[in-house]
Amino acid sequence: MHAKDVLIETYGRIQEEVHAVVDGLSPDDLNARPDDHANSISWLVWHLTRVQDDHIADAFGLKQVWVSDGWADRFALALPHTDTGYGHTPQKVGKVRVDSGDLLVGYYDAVHEQTLGALRGLRADDLDRVVDENWSPPVTLSVRLVSVASDDLQHVGQAAYVRGLSAGR
Repeated sequence: MHAKDVLIETYGRIQEEVHAVVDGLSPDDLNARPDDHANSISWLVWHLTRVQDDHIADAFGLKQVWVSDGWADRFALALPHTDTGYGHTPQKVGKVRVDSGDLLVGYYDAVHEQTLGALRGLRADDLDRVVDENWSPPVTLSVRLVSVASDDLQHVGQAAYVRGLSAGR
């Protein structure tokens, strides 16, 4: 099995988990926060999607679907279009509110399709290409892809935990 096939499988698992965690939730459920300093399911799914969109687009020289496909306008958040949620304060977390799970899943699916397109074109030697020299050692494409997958899986797991908390109410 080629490394790209493992990556495609990994990102497919993220998509499955995003769909499962959002499925059937009302806007109130999506936007609920366990307390004022916690993240909502909306924020967690939006953030993991923004990170994937930002990092994959950068690594492969693509446009972010957030802006190029009009998702930023559809979400209409009171945040800059470049915002990915990194370092958000509790107040900024509260600005990420959605009216439906379809919006979250639609954006995730659009990012997922762009990610799959990029991964399908991978050659083994592409994985050693440096994509970010701002770190020591510089970040290779393989490290970036694993990092994004790890971050996304952690956040979708957190969203599932938040969903479980609200089910107990």
